Amino acid sequence: MGVEPENTLRSFVRAEEAGMDVIELDLHLSKDGALAVMHDADVDRTTDGSGPIAGKTLAELRALDAGQGERVPVFEEVLDAVKSPLQAEIKDVAAARALADVLLARDLVERVEVSSFHDEAVVEIARLVPGVRTVLVASHWSGDIVERAKAAGAQSLALNIRRLTLEVVELAHAEGVKVIGWVVNTQDHLRLARALELDGVTTDFPEIRRTGRFTA
Repeated sequence: MGVEPENTLRSFVRAEEAGMDVIELDLHLSKDGALAVMHDADVDRTTDGSGPIAGKTLAELRALDAGQGERVPVFEEVLDAVKSPLQAEIKDVAAARALADVLLARDLVERVEVSSFHDEAVVEIARLVPGVRTVLVASHWSGDIVERAKAAGAQSLALNIRRLTLEVVELAHAEGVKVIGWVVNTQDHLRLARALELDGVTTDFPEIRRTGRFTA
């Protein structure tokens, strides 16, 4: 989202061309059950429309400009537009069920990792899609965050790097849970990620991968 309209096919193609390991995206259900790719629950911030995604049909979402003439994509279109591995963030259990149908129908267990802020959504997607890799996401958390990940069956934690501590990373690693830091958009945060020995980071600026080799 730092260089292209976020959650659009244009942005995903740019990320793939930049050589990113994984492309992260966000999923919400439209009024008619489509897996719309958008971060917010409403369309106001990233399109020229207004109102909640859940109150709009896919056709109504398609009529919106998501930036530079891009349209709101659905998950299946992203699968076809890029070949990279994907990390799909789901916002609730209903989205988990819709995503599970696609993952099973297209045999995507190896390609798509599923993340969520909601423990129950992580549990649900794992129940519906045996073998799927899952990530529990958190911005604020308490001392039980690693226990929560283990209880939900998540293989990884994605945590706000501004609040991440070495203690949490070491505890997670001791329990066999990987840790991803978000969002790493500066060289200082990249240096911190390396110092903490994180398993990965997310960024809005693909070029940080290239420049970080020399400066971080």
